[in-house]
Amino acid sequence: MKIIKKDALGNTYFFKWVLLTLVGFLTYPVFRWMQKVKVSGTQHLRDLPATNVLFVSNHQTYYADVIAIMHAMFSHKMGYKDTINNPIYLINPSLDCYYVAAEETMKDSGIVPKLFSYAGAVTVKRSWRSSGTDMKRNIDFKGIKEISTVLKQGMLITFPQGTTKPFAPGRRGTALTIKDCNPIVIPVVIDGFRRAFNKKGLVVKKPNMNLSIRFKAPLQLDHTASSEEIMEQIMDAIEQSPAHRDRLVKA
Repeated sequence: MKIIKKDALGNTYFFKWVLLTLVGFLTYPVFRWMQKVKVSGTQHLRDLPATNVLFVSNHQTYYADVIAIMHAMFSHKMGYKDTINNPIYLINPSLDCYYVAAEETMKDSGIVPKLFSYAGAVTVKRSWRSSGTDMKRNIDFKGIKEISTVLKQGMLITFPQGTTKPFAPGRRGTALTIKDCNPIVIPVVIDGFRRAFNKKGLVVKKPNMNLSIRFKAPLQLDHTASSEEIMEQIMDAIEQSPAHRDRLVKA
């Protein structure tokens, strides 16, 4: 029986199911009633394979973003289009759904990072920043290898900017993953989370905010292109490119 086996990260499916379902029910009232969540574009998730699918999204909080995206994905899995209004989906989460997180974030003291890590976090060392200090070090190829491993078994959510700062540049590790694994790449654009939650995404700052999760059609990528060209296409798709920033400034 699958539920007693382990996932690609060595976590037991049964405990992962318990954790995902528990977190789902605990956070459902926040996304269903405390905030106003609009989900769109789930038709692009129809007929996706169960493995080697990479979701690329902009990033606004540490945890609320990925939790909300998972709510939308799990709801769609149960056959609901563009909605999280039917909480029955929480009893059937995708156990092979993973997400990328900064290693330093998941190693914070406390039970919350440990629980979220068990729920499917692929931790990577950021090559440009550590403990709040800008720096430069080699790309974490060990993390990229682990990403490749989980893509062979399931789906992965990643935040190419690696920071909650808007319009920050995308990081080359995402392009290297795409060139290495050739996954289906689904862009996701989120909005409103920065205004609604604190930076970690665990405390509601303002209720009744308009949150949006918008899935886009799979990207048509040339996997022989340079990493820079791939990242340009991704950043434009998740609406974090310099062009999108300039249009926002002019608006």
